Order: sequence, then structure tokens, then C-alpha cells
Amino acid sequence: MKIVPLNDKLIVKRMEAEEKTSGGIVLPDSAREKPRQGKVLSVGDGKLNANGTRQAFTVKEGDRILFSSWAGSEVRIDGEEFLIMTEDDILAVLN
Repeated sequence: MKIVPLNDKLIVKRMEAEEKTSGGIVLPDSAREKPRQGKVLSVGDGKLNANGTRQAFTVKEGDRILFSSWAGSEVRIDGEEFLIMTEDDILAVLN
């Protein structure tokens, strides 16, 4: 199923949580933090400006991004978790 975000929204797939610490300690599910990195899967048409034109996104599909802890809305579709957020929630693009 293809998810098509509307207007200034984008769809992000969160990266997998680390299962071990850098020292090799295995973390239980309850101790794992949700990663704040993800991959942009789909972007909308852009924000509608006052003059009726659309503002293009800075990010594009396939970009790896860093976002804040409380960014976006979590949704579950076909058993997979996604985030729907605005470009304002993105802190940085990772190269």
C-alpha cells in the first residue's frame, strides 16, 4: 500500500532501536529508547502560501533525517509503524 501525505505532511519510517549498548549489554524492550532518526518515504505537495502557490520541501524521498522526540503522529498501517509529520518537526538531514 502506498501512503500519500497531504499538503505539508511527510511520511517517515523510524529507524530500528539499538538492541545492544556500545559496551555489548543487551537491552530489554522496556529499556530501549525510540530512535529519533528515520527515512522519508513520501512527501506531500507542500505548504500552501497566502498567494496560492506551494512551497517546495527541503527534504526529499529517501533522505535520512533526525527529528525531535515528540515529533509527528504515530500510525500503524498493515502492521508497520510510520510517523506523519511536518517539515518543521525535522531537525537535520543526515548524509
